[in-house]
Amino acid sequence: MPAVVIVGAQWGDEGKGKATDLLGSRVDYVVKFNGGNNAGHTVVIGDEKYALHLLPSGILSPGCVPVIGNGVVIDLDVLFQEIDGLNARGIDTSRLLVSANAHVIADYNRTLDKVNERFLGSRKIGTTGRGIGPTYADKMNRLGIRIQDLFDEKILRAKVEGALDLKNQILTKIYNRRAVDVDEIVESLLSHVDRLRPMVADTTLVLEQALKADKTVLLEAGQATLLDVDHGTYPFVTSSSATTGGACTGSGIPPTRVTRVIGIVKAYATRVGEGPFPTELFDEDGERLRINGGEFGTTTGRPRRCGWYDAPVARYAARINGVTDFVLTKLDVLTGWDRIPVCVAYDVDGERVDEMPMTQTGFHHAKPIYEYFPGWTEDISGAREFSDLPANAQAYVRAVEAISGARISTVGVGPDREQTIVLHDLL
Repeated sequence: MPAVVIVGAQWGDEGKGKATDLLGSRVDYVVKFNGGNNAGHTVVIGDEKYALHLLPSGILSPGCVPVIGNGVVIDLDVLFQEIDGLNARGIDTSRLLVSANAHVIADYNRTLDKVNERFLGSRKIGTTGRGIGPTYADKMNRLGIRIQDLFDEKILRAKVEGALDLKNQILTKIYNRRAVDVDEIVESLLSHVDRLRPMVADTTLVLEQALKADKTVLLEAGQATLLDVDHGTYPFVTSSSATTGGACTGSGIPPTRVTRVIGIVKAYATRVGEGPFPTELFDEDGERLRINGGEFGTTTGRPRRCGWYDAPVARYAARINGVTDFVLTKLDVLTGWDRIPVCVAYDVDGERVDEMPMTQTGFHHAKPIYEYFPGWTEDISGAREFSDLPANAQAYVRAVEAISGARISTVGVGPDREQTIVLHDLL
């Protein structure tokens, strides 16, 4: 059976968790392949609301095996807090597998993340301060600590000592902070070993055997295309690969196994943190989108920046990821507007640009060129067929589809998993 990738096609918070959950009962494995606990998915099932930060959304689907892949960076305290929280609510987490090659967020990574942001001042990136970026930097600098290192105390201690040789110099001499004690870090990490050991596996082998056995594997991105470290609005990006390419490197599944790529887009757009956002609204419409859409971060609680739908961004995401299907979420949030703007191109220093500008400067200068579509006032949260939508809502979906680079296969009309209109099967 094939591997299917779900990616965010904007700046994150598009509703990937709900999309994964919708497919959870029909897939055998759900793999988180990038990021850490710097982003979250919210899944609503009936009267229950679940906020997931590090665990794959598949943890909520009975019979599905959730996997944390090698491309993820793991805060072990957060991992077990999240597991304990789900267990307390009756969710079985015993199927969870964790890659032996995933990297671990040490306490000094969190410290450096916070002091780095303060040091940058007005040039800050807007990180969550959870140590994600410094951990990925350690990975690339070959100073990282992997899950497997926790099972060999001698190797673990040597790696922590090597990392702190440099980091303590930075903390004490540049930031005037206390040096980090090697023993404290080693002891903290080793405290998780007994509980962690049964979860750890060669997940690349497990997933390859699953595909050979005709199982379906769903690869779930954290963050989103415009936050990808290579293809996003650099430097205002995350530290990992949040695109289809990252799904392969972060899971160990080869590209030839991927047969469908599902891009998640909101019916409008949001962004958290710093960086360019051409359709951002600073008026009553922006606040209305924020309140109606509940646009506050799952992980941080930060209010999200809100704006209108950006078709060039969607086309860019479709191209970068090879999107075969879009899931359009939160259409219900647009109910009540007389007319709804959609960005179809940009004005960059007086010139019309139909695709995302090549340079950071061009994107910073981009001003949206809008087309306007008639709105609707009817409550659409109970719609289950496309024909149940008001004519103007149907027209909006079709218009967005025509300019976004791939077909819209599913439309979300509310937060619950049942509040979904399926136009084309996603599997």
